[in-house]
Amino acid sequence: MTRTQAWHAAVVVLAAGAALVPTPAGVVERLYSTGAYPIGQRVLTSVSNLVPLALLDVLVAVVVGGWIAALVRDVARARGAWLRAAAAIVARSVAVAAVLYLVFLIVWGLNYRRVPLADKLQFQSGEVSPDAARTLAVSAVERANALYDRAHGDGERTELAGAFARAQRDLGGARLAVPGRPKSTLFDLYFRRAAVGGMTDPYFLETLVSSDLLPFERPFVVAHEWSHLAGYADEGEANFVGWLTCLRGSDGDQYSGWLFLYGEILGSVRAADRADIARRLAAGPRADRRAIADRVRRHVNPRVSAAGWRVYDRYLKANRVEAGTASYAEVVRLALGVRFGPDWTPLRK
Repeated sequence: MTRTQAWHAAVVVLAAGAALVPTPAGVVERLYSTGAYPIGQRVLTSVSNLVPLALLDVLVAVVVGGWIAALVRDVARARGAWLRAAAAIVARSVAVAAVLYLVFLIVWGLNYRRVPLADKLQFQSGEVSPDAARTLAVSAVERANALYDRAHGDGERTELAGAFARAQRDLGGARLAVPGRPKSTLFDLYFRRAAVGGMTDPYFLETLVSSDLLPFERPFVVAHEWSHLAGYADEGEANFVGWLTCLRGSDGDQYSGWLFLYGEILGSVRAADRADIARRLAAGPRADRRAIADRVRRHVNPRVSAAGWRVYDRYLKANRVEAGTASYAEVVRLALGVRFGPDWTPLRK
């Protein structure tokens, strides 16, 4: 075995061990999620915020370009030994994937293994019920109706950065995450075709957002991605923290949060109550929801979207999120089961 082959084997074994070996959630929470990770996040996001383009795009271009260059070199040197060349290409590809996976875990991915948010808050599963869902849905309708005029009068005024800091403090964060500068990406066409509103770059800890978001959608999407930067990797938890962030922001931010929650929770109420609650939504918020649906119909390719979400479902399950993409709905369970103090302040254990 050559030195290169030994290195390839070592990194693959290390990555396989990191993927399969059990990691106690309490240890991850203490040493990583509230220990090393916040320090690295502040550095990486602060640096990436200085650059207007998405560094993830650069990384993808370098990795793909390097892989193609190596492939061309291997083919040129093959001189008929195609089986050996193919083996070298496969071995190198697996090793590169292993390195990227290990970096992913170190920079951000271990947050998938932290203590669930419900275990750190005063959460009562008995409160999660159709009656509670109806009450919260009515509250969402009332708040969206009340905020509509002021939110649209605000234009794009936002107070998300300060709201994000307050939400983190309310959740017990000692080291506050730095908000990411929302950026466009070369993957924007895919975002629009697959109905992806945004993404957190797990290598440079950037915030990437789709260009077709409507103004009243953008605050919640940005707040959701910032929640990932704060270490809430689970999609449902990021939805919950993003919603809490919006509630602490400007009128437009709050409206974005309540309109999102209305859409999420409506499916959790009894069918008999659903039509009544929908009728309570005023013409303005109802028009905004139609505008979102129209945007999706205009841009989304159903096949691309279905394939993308299938891949993402497998990605989440591979990172020990058993519910996969269904974890997005965890926000409803948290919003219903968590006990709140004044101003929607979650009560901690």
